[in-house]
Amino acid sequence: MSAADNRFAKPREKQFEFDSAVAGVFDDMLVRSVPRYLESVDYVADLITRWIDGGKVVDLGCSTAALLLRLNKINPNLTLIGVDNSAAMIRKAKEKSAAFSANIEFITADANELSFDDVDAISANYLLQFIRPPKRGEFVKKICGWLKKGAIFIFSEKLACEHRKLDKILIDRYYDFKRVQGYSDYEISQKREALENVLVPYNEKENKEMILDAGFSFAECVLRWNNFATFAAIK
Repeated sequence: MSAADNRFAKPREKQFEFDSAVAGVFDDMLVRSVPRYLESVDYVADLITRWIDGGKVVDLGCSTAALLLRLNKINPNLTLIGVDNSAAMIRKAKEKSAAFSANIEFITADANELSFDDVDAISANYLLQFIRPPKRGEFVKKICGWLKKGAIFIFSEKLACEHRKLDKILIDRYYDFKRVQGYSDYEISQKREALENVLVPYNEKENKEMILDAGFSFAECVLRWNNFATFAAIK
């Protein structure tokens, strides 16, 4: 079970990183920081298992394995691989996987340094936004190369908005959501500052253009709440 997230109740000492302290509260952090997070996990798992009957699924930035465990529950015959560059996250993922007797392979590595072949589905929830823009498109091209023809890539991202006033309203509404989840204005401010220049969001148009430029034949926003969205891309 994840502990309650109070990482930003005190003055921050560094920029945001996925260390052991974050891993220990990450499940709680996601539920309270990402609107409809658990619903989106169920949605992505359902979409993947409707798209493929079996085969290999790779979850990039798997964190504590929420999606992989859901996939394993729906279809235990899937070959599931979780990748994360945080050793602390992988340790937590392995603990949860063992608790549910789930057959999942975990790899501690920078996904950009790996190589896969003939993958049937790839997911990357809130991962691309942490890759520097000059390298993001090339990484998505690499993902496209790992997939079989007709395979699916599903990714979720925090979005920017092209319209300045509307963007501010969407951000303010998101902060209202976090207040309802019990975060103080101080915690919200501390996390915002910790993520500055670490999380760089694209808008919806930029995400779709990046996907098509990477070699995918189709891209669609399939789920959205305010400034959070999930996209499906078909090779």
